[in-house]
Amino acid sequence: MKIKNLKQRLIFASSIAISIFLLFFVVTSVWIGNEVKSHCSEAKREYGGDLPAGRQGCVEALIKLLNDENKGFRERNSAVWALGQLGDSRALPVLQSYYTGNIPSRESLDKTISQHELKKAVNLTSGGFNITSYIWRNRYFEK
Repeated sequence: MKIKNLKQRLIFASSIAISIFLLFFVVTSVWIGNEVKSHCSEAKREYGGDLPAGRQGCVEALIKLLNDENKGFRERNSAVWALGQLGDSRALPVLQSYYTGNIPSRESLDKTISQHELKKAVNLTSGGFNITSYIWRNRYFEK
């Protein structure tokens, strides 16, 4: 009787843990999608003009932001992050042009374009796996 009760409690606790993990995953994924959409909207507002709608227009506007040397490094690093999250291969050549492969142990997002963020973005735009994007990408951006 005690073993059966212990198994039931273990199954119940496992179910609760899995539910909490899935909830955390979905909330985090939606948050990331909202951040990408926000960065995209800001870039399109400034650089968009007649850019096409959807992901293509977003990628083009974020690339223009990244290349704008009049912008601060924090904004440009946000563009790198958003381009990586979008995972669009059209951004790969631009990201690679900034990537040196020399990743310092610490770097300020306000003083340089982050090699750490560039490495992640290059990986994601070269076909790397981004599981969170399955939750938000098609919701916010059509191809």
